Amino acid sequence: MDLAWYALLGLFFASYLVLAGYDYGVGLLLARGGGPARRRAALTALGPFFLGNEVWLVATVGILFGAFPVLEGELLAGCYPAVAGALVGVVLVTAGVQLRSRPADERVRARWDRVVVIGSALAALGWGVLLAALLQGMPRQTDGHVAGVSHLVTPFAAAVGLAMVALVAVHGATFLTLRLPSADADVVGRTARRLVPVALTAVALATVAGLLSTRVRDAVQRPAVAVLLPVLLVAALLAARAALARRRPGWALIATGAALALPVGLVGAALWPYVLVSTTDPGASLTVADAAASAPTLRLLGWVALPLLPALLGFQAMCWWVFRGRTDGRAPVYW
Repeated sequence: MDLAWYALLGLFFASYLVLAGYDYGVGLLLARGGGPARRRAALTALGPFFLGNEVWLVATVGILFGAFPVLEGELLAGCYPAVAGALVGVVLVTAGVQLRSRPADERVRARWDRVVVIGSALAALGWGVLLAALLQGMPRQTDGHVAGVSHLVTPFAAAVGLAMVALVAVHGATFLTLRLPSADADVVGRTARRLVPVALTAVALATVAGLLSTRVRDAVQRPAVAVLLPVLLVAALLAARAALARRRPGWALIATGAALALPVGLVGAALWPYVLVSTTDPGASLTVADAAASAPTLRLLGWVALPLLPALLGFQAMCWWVFRGRTDGRAPVYW
């Protein structure tokens, strides 16, 4: 039962990164400029989806609090700056997208657009640093507490955070290629293809930083799985670029979505049976079983989670079906 809930936690967080990832990617692309009309078109393409996408984060936090209360406490204590920064970013994106349409003054709207850009960068960077912290371990003491937050300030954490920002940017540009009118989609499609080498470079730098980090080498329990992660990321990005070149944005979006989901699953698999590895005292490492709530609590939560997952999937499918196609009413060539 512990493994099932651990997998469910990973599924919800990966789904959040995939779905909200294009929200933040579109937000980052607002920094390109292009005039008020182009920024408005990008946010119009995103509009029907972004609030629903964030529901997956709420569900993830609910599972973390209910099913893994010990892990929740350690993550908030040991990764507070990363988690707080990511959540501030989420709030800024939501507020910026909602409030930019209120004033008629384009200068005020431009300021809110900058808020969206900053929030998108903070969210992507924060979640990337959190994943890096899990993969490289934390200084958890024998008393069960993580000592300080200096473990977040490492070359590996910085490289993974920047790689997440690059992956999100590619994902957002690919999403716009699927949603914008054909003429605009061609322009943003070229942007997406140009961003793929940037993301590949960022993934390569994060890989090198991980290989050179003694923290990562000591924390990883299954090195073969950890090595598989950058290989699959490169494959997904190359597949996305090939699909974009063939004007198949649907396949490209699936590939970039896989690039955002893969780190969650493979980080969890690389650390198993631990969910948090101590870099100071191996005996203080936290296993999945130790982090999970009691069996009766997990069974009780199951009655809530069982209908929640199909409800969320059904809502997401309905949203994509209702707002399918491009914003000019034309259907894109998905495949």
